Amino acid sequence: MTIWEKISALLAEGVETLSSWLRTGEPEQQVAFTIGVIALGAKMAKADGVVSQAEITAFKQVFTVRDEELPNVARVFNLAKQDVAGYDAYARRLARLFKAKPEVLETVLDGLFHISKADNVVHPAELEYLHSVAEIFGISDECFSRIKARHLIEDMNPYLVLGIGPEASNTEIKDWYRKLVREIHPDKLVANGMPEEAVDLAGKSLATINAAYDEISRERRL
Repeated sequence: MTIWEKISALLAEGVETLSSWLRTGEPEQQVAFTIGVIALGAKMAKADGVVSQAEITAFKQVFTVRDEELPNVARVFNLAKQDVAGYDAYARRLARLFKAKPEVLETVLDGLFHISKADNVVHPAELEYLHSVAEIFGISDECFSRIKARHLIEDMNPYLVLGIGPEASNTEIKDWYRKLVREIHPDKLVANGMPEEAVDLAGKSLATINAAYDEISRERRL
């Protein structure tokens, strides 16, 4: 049974709102992760009052699924959009579930940023939403700025992407880069039993971090 079949079976049990399920359900981590992120993604797309086709497309890019499983994804997405509960109910559920795995929560925020920039305009309400989710997740302002830099800075500043100042020594930059890679490497998520969606998001983030480090390495001849 695929994760989407499990989610479909859960909904078939008569769950009227995802928020009520989040408050009372105790599913396996993979199902909880996927439903939680879909719900936050749906509410992210609606944060500026309009759900654009570009945002829906970006959502599908974040969640790579087979064509036959798209109806189950759409069902969860639409249910989350219609749910009267605020996004904080979903964010708190994920924060509790992955309290000991902050790299998973950072990966979720990366995916939300990807959706927010899909229509080439990040509305102030969307940015406020993202920052609020980060606070619920326990993500520091420094880390939030680093993730934001991966997505919203037109001319990528590699130091901002890594979250380290240009005054740092070569050794400090190397050590910091290695620390980031260890924290966000997809293999770590696989070892922790995370679903394919989390691993894919981590891979996208790692590629951006690698590109930033490569640029600094060329500049400094590391």
